[in-house]
Amino acid sequence: MTTAMTPAMTDRPAQVARRGLMLAVLLIGQFMALLDTSVVNVAMPTIGTDLHASGAWLQLVVGGYMVAYAMTLITGARLGDLYGRRRMYLIGVVLFTLASLACGLAPAILPLVICRFGQGIAAAVMVPQIISVIQTHFAGPARAKALSAYGATLSAGQVAGLVLGGLLVGANLFGTHWRPVFLINVPVGICLAVLVPRLVPADRPTGTRRLDLTGLVLSTCAVLLIVLPMVIGHELGWPRWTFGCFAAGLVVAVVFVRVERRLADRGGDPLLNLDVLRARGLAAGITTLACTLLAVGGFMFAFTLHLQAGLGESALHAGLTWLPFATTFGLVGYFWRALPSRMHHLVVPTGLALCTLGYAGIGLTELGAGSLLWPALVVAGAGMGLSASPLVTQALTHVPLTRAADASGILTTTIQLSQVGGVTVFGTLFLSLQSDALMTTCWSLALVCAIGIVAGGFLARSLR
Repeated sequence: MTTAMTPAMTDRPAQVARRGLMLAVLLIGQFMALLDTSVVNVAMPTIGTDLHASGAWLQLVVGGYMVAYAMTLITGARLGDLYGRRRMYLIGVVLFTLASLACGLAPAILPLVICRFGQGIAAAVMVPQIISVIQTHFAGPARAKALSAYGATLSAGQVAGLVLGGLLVGANLFGTHWRPVFLINVPVGICLAVLVPRLVPADRPTGTRRLDLTGLVLSTCAVLLIVLPMVIGHELGWPRWTFGCFAAGLVVAVVFVRVERRLADRGGDPLLNLDVLRARGLAAGITTLACTLLAVGGFMFAFTLHLQAGLGESALHAGLTWLPFATTFGLVGYFWRALPSRMHHLVVPTGLALCTLGYAGIGLTELGAGSLLWPALVVAGAGMGLSASPLVTQALTHVPLTRAADASGILTTTIQLSQVGGVTVFGTLFLSLQSDALMTTCWSLALVCAIGIVAGGFLARSLR
């Protein structure tokens, strides 16, 4: 007896294949945005030589992208809510591609920094739409697989950037030196711009969230007033106006908090609803997350400069030196869930303890303990995989579902600003020291991770 094939049965393989292509189109966009947070680190010395840029300008090349990304990420998510997620994802892809082209063609350091800010804003328009589209168009086991692929992409983007940057700069394609680290996004972006309208279904805007432009302006001013003088202050000898900017930034930050609280009290939709911090474990999770990413942001900046400017290694060799850290980070970050569930609440403080040991060990290499470098990189990478990967999920455990969007906004902003802070604070420390710069910087990073262990202990207690 034969059974007739129904349309649903015949369509299913085609639907599965189409969803797979749609997921690939989304994850490639996420990969590009993540890649540009780390790929530039390895290219920094070459950029500095080619464009006659000082260490402060290089900090702005790295940090400018993350500042713009952090400050506009929540607004980008709300634009998708207001005007459609596919539309805003496509706009973000186009803008990111154009900004990458402009970065790759930049004739001097100032245009490069400006274009990096533009790249960060474009990423903030593009990236928030990805997880929303996955949640909308995938269900059941398909959603679980899609989210696993999304998590793997988050780890792979950071890992690949460190190595790919060295490969591209080392290859010196057509005599372009550092420019391919940006120009590689152009053909990929063009392909995405063609495929998005064909593979990502259109969606109807919901309009449930409103823009908070006042909060956006105040928060951006506060961050810039604090970050910019910290970056350039050490090269100028810390003139008085830098301290005036710090004070003004703190005042604007206080004004921002008060304006946001008033808007929330009136039933409005603030950029950051700080009342959600009362949820059990969230404040400890944010503190732990900040310590973790402060350390890794500063480490990536300082260690790359040490390898190339300090030890004279080529960009290719520097990129390959990152392999133990990057590979261990990615593998541990993906497979930590295989640990028994009764141990999951201890994963983050354990990871930060490994980071503390790893950074301290890397610092010892400047004293002649060169044989410690690869083992220390492996330990630090494993620590990052254990601590960074579960942190966001664990911090949100006790947040009510109705406040999840607000909590996620605070966490994503913390992720980006913490990396900016690491580049700014520890990059300035590294550039200011005449001797034992790597040792002092790495031991300072180890101290930050040790503080994170304490915060991670409070988070573990809330989970237990």
